[in-house]
Amino acid sequence: MDKTLLTAATGLSAQQRYVEIIANNLANANTTGYKRVRPEFHDLLYETLRPAGNTQFFGSEPSNEVQIGAGTELVGTARHFHQGDVEATNNPFDMAINGEGFFILRRPDNTFAYTRDGSFQLDRDGQIVTNQGFVLEPGITIPDTAIEVKLSRDGVVEVFSEGSTDAEVVGQLELARFINPAGLKAIGENTFLETSASGEATFEQPGANNTGLVLQAHLETSNVDLVEEMVGMILAQRTFELNSKSIRAAEEMMQTATNLKRG
Repeated sequence: MDKTLLTAATGLSAQQRYVEIIANNLANANTTGYKRVRPEFHDLLYETLRPAGNTQFFGSEPSNEVQIGAGTELVGTARHFHQGDVEATNNPFDMAINGEGFFILRRPDNTFAYTRDGSFQLDRDGQIVTNQGFVLEPGITIPDTAIEVKLSRDGVVEVFSEGSTDAEVVGQLELARFINPAGLKAIGENTFLETSASGEATFEQPGANNTGLVLQAHLETSNVDLVEEMVGMILAQRTFELNSKSIRAAEEMMQTATNLKRG
């Protein structure tokens, strides 16, 4: 009976983790540029009670093994980077990527981070930065004389200044692309770090090699599907209940065996 208890316990732990992941997805349903996470499980080692091909009585050979599993465990979390909905805003510094690319951010330690959250603003020096103050790379400074800022879909930033009818190009955006974006490491604040699993970042002009086009005054919403998450939560809850019933059944059987021994 100990095996039943231990196996069911792994199921309880796995479903608890599943619910935690779903809860995080639901909590970020309104987070700009958030990408939903899906848990990945695998079964544990098996105990072989009878191997296949073993000669039994009268020379017969069983074609199937007799194996009993030891439960399950969480082995990974896969982040889905499919495109979220794009909504228009009234902020000229809001940007959305329609494609596979990432905005490039320079952190205070001069390392790069990457994000799909295009809610940018200007700092006191006129640089385009995130809400956390990370500078959008390559650095673009908007002059204080600018009365209008325009961003083309291929990342060219132009400004119109007071007293001038001609636009002035002040910068060119670049986007990062990864062979395996699911391998990026999430560090919070809507940002990711490059890892050996994601591969090195390739910097491209927007629109090149499926990197995606940039849409000014738009933001990409979370790609969390509320209905899908709620269905997953119901399944996880029911599976948790069934695993708990396995523990109760094993406990009752152990109690019956104990009573028989006493009798």
